[in-house]
Amino acid sequence: MAVRSAPKETARRGDAIYERDIKPILAEDQHGRYVAIDVNSGNWTIADTLRAATDELHVHRPDPSGVWLLRVGYPALRHFGGRPFPTEG
Repeated sequence: MAVRSAPKETARRGDAIYERDIKPILAEDQHGRYVAIDVNSGNWTIADTLRAATDELHVHRPDPSGVWLLRVGYPALRHFGGRPFPTEG
């Protein structure tokens, strides 16, 4: 059983892994897809839906202890309200 991190620490580590390991290798056509990152192992998956990304991560890591989720090209995983966040460029 892996050590569980505090939510802020999971977020910090997840963002660092994304910026260092994942973002540089993403193609432009990945915009809007979901990424699930196990912050303890560095394993990650990318899929068209949030459910598919987390399910795929669980296949490889049945008990991930610190999972960080994000959406490629968006400032937040989800939006609340009547319209989505504007995208850059």
